[in-house]
Amino acid sequence: MNKQKISVILLVIFLITIGLTLANALLNENNTVENQTGTLAINGKTVHYENAGKCVDVIDGNTIQVYGIGKVQLVQVKTPNTNEAGFSDAKKFVEDKCLGKTVYLNIDDKQPTDKYGRTLAIVYTDTEDINKELIDSNLAKISYFEPSEFKKGEI
Repeated sequence: MNKQKISVILLVIFLITIGLTLANALLNENNTVENQTGTLAINGKTVHYENAGKCVDVIDGNTIQVYGIGKVQLVQVKTPNTNEAGFSDAKKFVEDKCLGKTVYLNIDDKQPTDKYGRTLAIVYTDTEDINKELIDSNLAKISYFEPSEFKKGEI
C-alpha cells in the first residue's frame, strides 16, 4: 500500500474515534441528573422525587424508558392497549411531554417495581404531573393496586 492510502485510513480511524468520544461525552453530560432526589413545585404543590433521568423512549401511554433507570410504569394510570382506541393519542401525549426531557420519579415506596422489573412511579417534568395530566385529559383511567404508598385517587 502506498503512503496516501495509509494516511487516508488513519485519518478515517481518527475521525471515527473523535466522533465516538464526542457522542459519549454528550450522552453523559445530558444525563447528569440521574440518581438524585429533591423537590419540585408543580401547580403550586411541592412534590418529592427519588430519582431522575432523561426519557429516551416511550413504549406506550403509561410506560417510558429512562436513561440509567430502565423501564418506568406510571402508577395509578391505565392507558389503552395497542389494539384499543386511544392508544396512539395517549402514547403521543407522553412522547410530547417526556421524550428527550428530564423526568423526575416519585417511586412507590411500598412496591418500587412490578413483576416485569419496571420501576413504578409518578412521573413529573419540570412543570407537570404526567400521571395526573393523562387522567385529566381523558387519555387514561385510574388504575389502583395494592400495596402502594399512593392512596386510591391521590393523583
